[in-house]
Amino acid sequence: MLLWLLPVLDTVKVSPLIEKVSDHKDFKKLLRTRTNVLVLYTKTATSGDSHLKLLSDVAQTVKGQGTIAWVNCGDSEGRKLCKKVKVDPSSKRGGAELLHYKDGTFHTEYQRPATFKSMVAFLKDPSGPPLWEENPEAKDVIHIETEKVTLVTNEVSVITSGLFCVAVAGCGVCKRMQPIFQQAATETKGKYVLAGMNVHPAEFDGLKQEYNVKGYPTFCYFEKGKFLHHYENYGATAKDIADWMKNPQPPQPKTPEVPWSETDSPVFHLTDESFDSFLEEHPAALVMFYAPWCGHCKKMKPEYDDAAEILNKGTDSPGVLAAVDATVHKAVGDRFKISGFPTVKYFEKGEEKYTLPQLRSKDKIIEFLHNPQAPPPPEQSWEDKPSSVSHLGSEDFREALKKKKHALVMFYAPWCPHCKNAVPHFTTAADLFKEDRKIVYAAVDCTKGQNHELCKQEGVEGYPTFNYYNYGKFVERYNGDRGEVGFTGFMRSLRGRDQEKVVKRKEEL
Repeated sequence: MLLWLLPVLDTVKVSPLIEKVSDHKDFKKLLRTRTNVLVLYTKTATSGDSHLKLLSDVAQTVKGQGTIAWVNCGDSEGRKLCKKVKVDPSSKRGGAELLHYKDGTFHTEYQRPATFKSMVAFLKDPSGPPLWEENPEAKDVIHIETEKVTLVTNEVSVITSGLFCVAVAGCGVCKRMQPIFQQAATETKGKYVLAGMNVHPAEFDGLKQEYNVKGYPTFCYFEKGKFLHHYENYGATAKDIADWMKNPQPPQPKTPEVPWSETDSPVFHLTDESFDSFLEEHPAALVMFYAPWCGHCKKMKPEYDDAAEILNKGTDSPGVLAAVDATVHKAVGDRFKISGFPTVKYFEKGEEKYTLPQLRSKDKIIEFLHNPQAPPPPEQSWEDKPSSVSHLGSEDFREALKKKKHALVMFYAPWCPHCKNAVPHFTTAADLFKEDRKIVYAAVDCTKGQNHELCKQEGVEGYPTFNYYNYGKFVERYNGDRGEVGFTGFMRSLRGRDQEKVVKRKEEL
């Protein structure tokens, strides 16, 4: 059967990596033994020539990750196979059809552009989002694939300036900014160049270092081929970008914040040197260890100042309020093992007595000093409680989600009331699906370590935020009901769709 086809194969220089299949049993074996298969069905031996040339190059690149097969529906054996799997390439333009099979069953018709880059991207991640350049609305964005970033400024000889957006697939903020960037590219076409590039692959580590890319997206402004500065308005509209391009100014340095100790604060501000002598003079003192950049500290400062106005100036005060910038006065911070901010400690006769995480408001602070009591035992964190929720961090987030077909991730902060309300319902839903190996309910504490940067990359702007991922790729934001019914119903509908597809594929085979 194959002998008379050899000359044809030779003329189109088909790669030996493309598997020629004509027997139904061989076809079923192929799908059973390979998990990621793209099949080209052709009307005749030659109607797929253009595809075969391209697929030969693709097959070489995805070797070990995906398989490409060819079925000629024009010969007698191939015709029987095509009839059994209900495929008729003669009805398609060019007499060729591309279908993808995943884990032994039909997955989808390949409808993305017939280009080397798109096909390789698809076979490396068949469930992933399309490339940015595949979006017709992104036609005016120059899509860069190599490190020669200065090409941005050479697209049109009269154009001397351009904005280069460093993006990455799966990044929530990138996804939100892309349509805005696209619109700006269209509005400024012929005047400026707006370009985009996915620099996430390791091969671009040098470029990321050169242009100080620490998160996604990053916008770099070039003039006459030279990088000048970043554009940092991540809440911009297309008009904002277009207007900025008319007069591209570097990011304005933020006005330095006046240190709390230099403001008109009634709090006693201590140093490494003054700390011990102050406690000797004041037998009852509450000390707030803080960091100037800490958001929770900033929120607490006015409450602490208001309480100090009463306690530090009263003649019959039960105690005083003091504060230490632990980023400057590190000796004191290290001595008391300060690892988070703010940390509030109560000292009696120079000795540390209590750590008081519950003291955040003026009234609670005053109430405590009038009647110092040991704090209630700390509430067990969600992460420490046994449950079927998978608690992830920046170090294992990507790898863990890649293994699951359906992942609903809750990005949260332990102090957030709405998060606390959602936790029991989310946990119950996770327990219900714990036996399903394709599903995971996961959670990320955005306040821990490097997770803050991860949450920013995933487009988290408030708590809780729920994102749905398919094999590690962001698909959509979950905005449904935050009760058990909402969380379980969402996953049940996804699994229901999976079952329908399986039944449909079985019927087709």
